[in-house]
Amino acid sequence: MISKSNRFAIIDELRDHHSLAQLLQIAQVSRSGYYKWKKTRSLAEERRSKDAWIQEHILAIHRLHPYYGYIRMTTALRREGMVVNRKRVRRLMRGLGIRSVIRKKRPFYGRKASILFPNRLNREFTAEVPLRRLVTDITYVRMGNSFAYLSAVQDLYNNEIVSWSLSKRNDLELVLDSLERLKEKGSLKDVLLHSDQGFQYTSRTYAHRLKSYGMLGSHSRRGNCFDNACIESFFSHLKTEKLHLTQPKTFEEAYTAVEEYITFYNQERFQKKLGDLSPVEHREKIAA
Repeated sequence: MISKSNRFAIIDELRDHHSLAQLLQIAQVSRSGYYKWKKTRSLAEERRSKDAWIQEHILAIHRLHPYYGYIRMTTALRREGMVVNRKRVRRLMRGLGIRSVIRKKRPFYGRKASILFPNRLNREFTAEVPLRRLVTDITYVRMGNSFAYLSAVQDLYNNEIVSWSLSKRNDLELVLDSLERLKEKGSLKDVLLHSDQGFQYTSRTYAHRLKSYGMLGSHSRRGNCFDNACIESFFSHLKTEKLHLTQPKTFEEAYTAVEEYITFYNQERFQKKLGDLSPVEHREKIAA
């Protein structure tokens, strides 16, 4: 026997082609029951959509203040005009895998300290030759009511995106994968790679990978997004000019949208600072 909920769903799919009264009679359900189901489903979809919207703000706040737990996160959201109760914030943070970086004190023995590099870039967002000074970061990509995460590497010589990786998880593997793809460009000896102080970029594994490639690491000052402004600008263009328009619903759709935009950004999107040329056009013109 098909459940009432499934019968209501079938009626909703067929309603545009058949009489509602006839469908209700065949399914042996009431009109009032159908409308009650429809209202309940609409409210559930609205709640999921609002949850995703709140999660976007939580991710943005978490990047600036990774030490916020759900109580301080609730306060931060309210300061942005979003009145949300603590239980909901805690649930949404758990769904994103976010928790405060602050932990109870433990003995030092066995702990692995984070590795911090000096700010070698120091906001000098230019380079004389390709693949000399690079910046990297991670941003979220909304997929319906969930998220994917994009790690990108940008060349400050011409703002070209020279490597990127997309994953359903915001973890160390995401960053290492983008480094592997960068290595395919050729020798990275003495290449400067600048990032913020996210947990991936301060891990020993990340530092060892840079060392094995002969690269020089550089870190922004904590909580200062302007130290990595170029890559943040690219992410802003990506979301405004592509993701907000296409609104991908699946990981495959998100991957295609990101791939299409990066190709367009590198090869066709002209930039005033590059003499109205695209990054690739600028690089090829100088090399000619």
